[in-house]
Amino acid sequence: AEEAIYLFNQLHKKIPWQQDPITIFGKTYDQPRLTALHANNSNPYSYSGITMYPNKMTAELTEIQNRITSVTPVKFTSVLLNLYRDGMDSNGWHSDNEPELGNDPKIASITLGEERFFHIKHMKIKDLSYKILLKHGSLLLMGEKSQIEWIHQIPKTKKKIRPRINLTYRYIY
Repeated sequence: AEEAIYLFNQLHKKIPWQQDPITIFGKTYDQPRLTALHANNSNPYSYSGITMYPNKMTAELTEIQNRITSVTPVKFTSVLLNLYRDGMDSNGWHSDNEPELGNDPKIASITLGEERFFHIKHMKIKDLSYKILLKHGSLLLMGEKSQIEWIHQIPKTKKKIRPRINLTYRYIY
């Protein structure tokens, strides 16, 4: 817990957070969270009309990545960071299936800060869904076919909550 608090505080202060405009159904809004992209290469990442160019990995992000790869054989090149400032910051239903992620992307998701519910549902089997409470310091691995057959979200909540940083490690080609 102490290490997770330290990492949250370091990333909250050091990361160059940005809020990009996002277009949904022809209307443009400020993205309902802050983001940043870091990588050990220079490959950009594009989603929902946004193209992000990576910053260099920080020591903290590299250390977290090394710890993730000690428990999974999956290799990662990049991390998309999301800062959910309060309960009204969110991420709508989607799958991470952009071409630069390859045919069957695997994603490692770390939660630092406030816990939030992660909703996931199957695209074809309508009554197959889960709600998972992502706790401070937790790791969620989204593996085989998770981005092909499933969609997920972090919904808004009216509950008064503190900030959450989500690190989503991925391999960007």
